[in-house]
Amino acid sequence: MDKQQLTAVKTLQDICEKEEGIQLKLNWEMLKARSENKQLDYFHYENEVLVGFLAIYGFGNEYEICGMVHPSFRGRGVFTELFDKAVAVIPANATKILINAPAKSESAKKWLDTKAPDYSFSEYQMKWESTKLDLPKERVQLRRATSVDTETRIQLDVACFGFDEAGAREFNSTNNGNERKTFYIIEVNRESIGKIGLMRDENESYIYGFAVFPKFQGKGYGKNALIQMVLAEQESDGIILLEVAAENRHALKLYEDCGFRSYEVQDYYRYNGLGK
Repeated sequence: MDKQQLTAVKTLQDICEKEEGIQLKLNWEMLKARSENKQLDYFHYENEVLVGFLAIYGFGNEYEICGMVHPSFRGRGVFTELFDKAVAVIPANATKILINAPAKSESAKKWLDTKAPDYSFSEYQMKWESTKLDLPKERVQLRRATSVDTETRIQLDVACFGFDEAGAREFNSTNNGNERKTFYIIEVNRESIGKIGLMRDENESYIYGFAVFPKFQGKGYGKNALIQMVLAEQESDGIILLEVAAENRHALKLYEDCGFRSYEVQDYYRYNGLGK
């Protein structure tokens, strides 16, 4: 997208968020890095003003869809038109299409009723609140990931994030090279047991891609790594954010124990129109 389009999308986002008191997840990092040879963004203009927008985000062979319509133009089929165009170009080998909507958005729920997708999970956007954390006496090791760790990252995506192997390989091959992003491998006794990513943007530190192989879960290793990451980022006096997918709030305990509090929830629904 060019600068004019990005500005128009941001203006529309601000209007929609203010109307319902929500936060849309438009993955701005991905929007700003769009490839010119892929049709992933759809626009609807009225009198040269952007009133509808929808974006596709690819993660291997899984796809997420998120969008919005100006409050004054809802109920006119704008979003359905954009959605149908987008779904039509998603590759036939896609294994999953997820529709993302803020949990508090009544307009999104109303539209979702017309498509009857299956609820899949919720993603909790969390912010760290100043909390006293003690550095573990016996620490897991965090080291910067290299190309040698690609296979480990792929297998963690398969084991922890629901990717199939082909999708995980594609995702890892197309999501490298951002200077603001750093991945770390979590090690115990020199064995790679997990990963954790960090992206810095001005005064914000964003923790993402946090995963531990199932056989090493429940041993405190994940919490150990997270505390180390938070304490290191705390020194910069910035905001520390993360997102975690969970089917229920009990899964948030690890993060809440480390001082994170949820400020927004995004619901994900599985679209059942694949193959149609």
